[in-house]
Amino acid sequence: MSGPRPISELLSLKGRKALITGAASGIGRATALRFAEAGANLELVDIDEFGLKETKALAEEFGVEVGIHRVDLSKKIEVDALWEALKGGEPDILVNNAGVYWFKDFTEVDEGFYERVMAINLDSVFWMCQHFVRARKERGGVIINVSSIEAFLPFAKGLAHYDAAKLGVVALTRAIARDYGKKIRANVVVPGGIETEGVKKLKREAIMKLDVEKISISFNFNARLPMGRFGEPDEVARVMLFLASDLASYVNGAVIPVDGGFLST
Repeated sequence: MSGPRPISELLSLKGRKALITGAASGIGRATALRFAEAGANLELVDIDEFGLKETKALAEEFGVEVGIHRVDLSKKIEVDALWEALKGGEPDILVNNAGVYWFKDFTEVDEGFYERVMAINLDSVFWMCQHFVRARKERGGVIINVSSIEAFLPFAKGLAHYDAAKLGVVALTRAIARDYGKKIRANVVVPGGIETEGVKKLKREAIMKLDVEKISISFNFNARLPMGRFGEPDEVARVMLFLASDLASYVNGAVIPVDGGFLST
């Protein structure tokens, strides 16, 4: 009788291909590098082509194949074109990480703003998952979608649109897990308090503009963190790697916070 598979084998992504959106920086880049280290070939997607090229160069140091695709995920026609280009070489793993974090008071949100935010944060996830399921529903695969602590505990003002989209990502993921769970594992990662370039930029802008409200939000947020610090993108990437690997072979439809304990408070 053979024993359990070794950890090194369970964690390996050799022979697999992963598609990661929002891969030009932050959590997306960190995830790309961890997946590359585990042996996965990559298809990296972002609207920031320069950032994609930087991530590609870093990932290739692990000896894997890396393709990059400049895609405006708010446009379904570009999402469709991406999957047409991948036809015959579709990924085994899909990570929907791309998103935008734009502040606007609820009463001032107009149709154009709302539609663009939803197109990037929710609609693109829907269409990317649909393409993936069509390609992999018989062969199997892994979907990892990225939500936010804001979906469960709205903390910052001016993000009602973002909160709605990110909770929609959770519902979508769990529906896919239910409908296609025999072949496809679909899970949600819920980051919070992660020191991405976007978060750093918001902090700098708040200080430079003396935006007291945003400075107060940042102070109060940090004060509520049980671990007393912000997280690093790589700390989310490690959870992504776990979910993508065979270590998580019986994890499906799960919602996993990576937030330093914020949601517990």
